[in-house]
Amino acid sequence: MASSTERISQLAGHLDPRTWSGKGLAAAQVKSDSDVVIVAMGRTPYCKAFKGGLKDCPFDILCYETFKGVLGRADMDPSLIQEVSVGNVRNVDNHYDIRAAALAAGIPNTAPTHVLNRFCASGLQSLRTIANQIQVGEIECGMALGVESMSNHPKRDFNFSEVIRNSHQEAADCIMPMGWTSENVAKEFKITRAQMDTIAARSHSRAFKAQKSGKFAEEIFPITVPDGNGGWKVVEHDDGIRENSTPEGLSKIKPAFPQWEPAQTTGGNASQITDGGAAMILMRRSLANKLGKKPLAKYVGSAVAGLPPRIMGIGPTIAIPKVLELTGIKPEEVDVYEINEAFASMLVYCQQKLEIPDEKLNPQGGAIALGHPLGSSALRLSITALTQLARAEKKGGVACAAACIGLGMGQAGIFISE
Repeated sequence: MASSTERISQLAGHLDPRTWSGKGLAAAQVKSDSDVVIVAMGRTPYCKAFKGGLKDCPFDILCYETFKGVLGRADMDPSLIQEVSVGNVRNVDNHYDIRAAALAAGIPNTAPTHVLNRFCASGLQSLRTIANQIQVGEIECGMALGVESMSNHPKRDFNFSEVIRNSHQEAADCIMPMGWTSENVAKEFKITRAQMDTIAARSHSRAFKAQKSGKFAEEIFPITVPDGNGGWKVVEHDDGIRENSTPEGLSKIKPAFPQWEPAQTTGGNASQITDGGAAMILMRRSLANKLGKKPLAKYVGSAVAGLPPRIMGIGPTIAIPKVLELTGIKPEEVDVYEINEAFASMLVYCQQKLEIPDEKLNPQGGAIALGHPLGSSALRLSITALTQLARAEKKGGVACAAACIGLGMGQAGIFISE
């Protein structure tokens, strides 16, 4: 008699053709009618919250422009969309704004919308949700978004009940600020301030070169937003990149959290508070073939892992090996790793632990330079990675996108470029 694990595997085999031909890169590169493929993707510019290009843009307009932007790239009938999943972390009444924005952008009322919150991986989780629905046959086409207007976040004001705080140390840790977790990672894994400032400067340098050469323009769709003076303006570029950042200059910035040892996290070596959106349209390959649409990439799989909240930043070092094990792809077979730069401390550790070569990790910089709109970032990572493979004409190339997640989690996804 089959064990429960074997039975689950047998059932999964009926739903996911990848399991029929075994794991590994060769199996992942096989094209099947039941594959989940990405047919359109893009993002808004990422702009500094409270003072950047989107500071006067309401959340509903940001959602609306994100919907319109990806639909414009899709060149397809919106009535084909059967589900919309949007990652968002802290915008108030987000369900209202998202549903209304979807309808206003031309998505029919027959396509339901929902909002999910997995903190910094919310955008990747929205992608995973749509992909899962396609894989099990619930839908054939769906849209995944991640949108966050941090300029419009309410003030953070909550606490846990005493019984929760006193029942378990990890439960009490869940309310601590993310800066505390960055310092814990630096202290526990002996990450130096010099290492943090060096990798932060690298992020800005790489992002500036990518922006100057027009690489980000390939993934950005310009958006039209309120200008704060009763008019409208077009925003086309990321505005958080600091071209002159150096390790020496960053070393002079005062610690942001002097109350926690070793007090090495600063405004210069941590992700910026940012506004922005990202989106993808996914469908079953058989539908893409029927419509004559050329897929941009194939979604292979995703994995989520849990870990102690106090060192949440190392989440990618657990989630990435987990998704590689799930897919059977070897670490060295990954062509580009995009890991969210929540804090320099976690990025230094993740690169060391996973032994990722410099040239494969965030080749165009990351959130330290571009910013980290919470619900959007993980989906942006996927778009950035796949855009790089497309530019290099790396058909069959492997992209891995990953993020640490507040409260002690990590998530990673694997894609094959087409």
